[in-house]
Amino acid sequence: MARLERERLDADRRYNEALTAVDHAIQSPQALPPAPDYDPSRIAGLNADWDPLPADTPGREGAGSWLTARLRAFIWRLVGPPLEAQKRFNQALVDHLNRNARAHQQRAQALQALIESTSRELGRAIRFQSLLVQYLQTITAFVDSRDRAVGGVEIRDRLALTEQRLLALKRVVEQPAREARTSSGEASSGEALSGSAPAPFTGAVDSLTYVAFEDRFRGAETDIARRVSDYLPLLAAASDVVDIGCGRGELLAALGARGVAARGIDLSPAMVELSRSKGFDVEQGDALAYLERQPAASIGGLVAIQVVEHFTADYLTRFLDAAFHTMRPEAPLVLETINPACWMAFFDTYLRDVTHRQPLHADTLELLVRAAGFRQVDVRFRQPVSESDRLERVVAGGSVGPELAQVAAVLNDHAEKLNARIFSFMDYVVIARR
Repeated sequence: MARLERERLDADRRYNEALTAVDHAIQSPQALPPAPDYDPSRIAGLNADWDPLPADTPGREGAGSWLTARLRAFIWRLVGPPLEAQKRFNQALVDHLNRNARAHQQRAQALQALIESTSRELGRAIRFQSLLVQYLQTITAFVDSRDRAVGGVEIRDRLALTEQRLLALKRVVEQPAREARTSSGEASSGEALSGSAPAPFTGAVDSLTYVAFEDRFRGAETDIARRVSDYLPLLAAASDVVDIGCGRGELLAALGARGVAARGIDLSPAMVELSRSKGFDVEQGDALAYLERQPAASIGGLVAIQVVEHFTADYLTRFLDAAFHTMRPEAPLVLETINPACWMAFFDTYLRDVTHRQPLHADTLELLVRAAGFRQVDVRFRQPVSESDRLERVVAGGSVGPELAQVAAVLNDHAEKLNARIFSFMDYVVIARR
């Protein structure tokens, strides 16, 4: 622990140093100098004054005497060539300035737009750096809070399980050892299902593990209470209902809220203790032995939700026979179990529970219930597989050819067949009358 603490402190130090370096590296926004303006004010004057020669130079129209003309010609021969050369230079220079004046103006405008765009992008980059540093500053608190949340849930669950195990051990140590029931010839509750070896999770301590298993995989009590509420109309007119494998007591609570007298039995000491803590009438023991002790025609309704898949074939037939003899005429029988014909239910639900003894096909359980003497036997499938887990149909548009349309039809037919077998219903219930 000391080594881990040193490593954590060292990691915190390196992280803070790196974060400080990133924070110091943030630049401050700098104002860029504006682009120099282009001055076109002299262009108009140059266009007006570029010609240095007067209008009446020799070769140009003008008035005057013959002598004056001869004098002008003589003077022009002396100064004319340099002035003509200067005129050509001025003309070329003004033409060049005129042709490049617009380009200089556009270049100045483009430079100014570039400076403004660069200034904006630098501001955005600096803002991004600032936001990045703020994000980095939140990482430590975020990771710490997530670690606390994840670790807290795990620690809380483990502590709860540990406390339950300690309480169970305390009861086992304080209670005197129970005498084996060999004198009566009855098998113990742990041996009833297998015929030899004790059933798993039937000990006072190990049964707590199965409670945790139920909490995690079967569903929350609110979800199970919602599911068992479907059976309340069948049991509303009954009295003295027995819930075989009552578990956490969801059905007993629903029946009690309806004013229906009900009691439960469960093989798990932890489940019995949990149900009794809620005020329910629950007995710990083997289901078959319990039914065989009941007077004939004394039970007004019998329910076993997700229980019969825990029975062996011989035990199940004896259980149904005992149920028939101890139930009153017209009393309802409700047996819910996993649907092994649905591959998703078989591989995802049935195989997960190591206490399951054998899968029961709906046709098989229906036949066994009829063979035991029950009538009005009805099989109802429940909990359909969600559409997101089923195979989707191929939708062929109107533009596809007949070959692709035929392929799509074949694929859809195969999808329907697989959905009917693999992704149908997770559970089913057999409902009958005595």
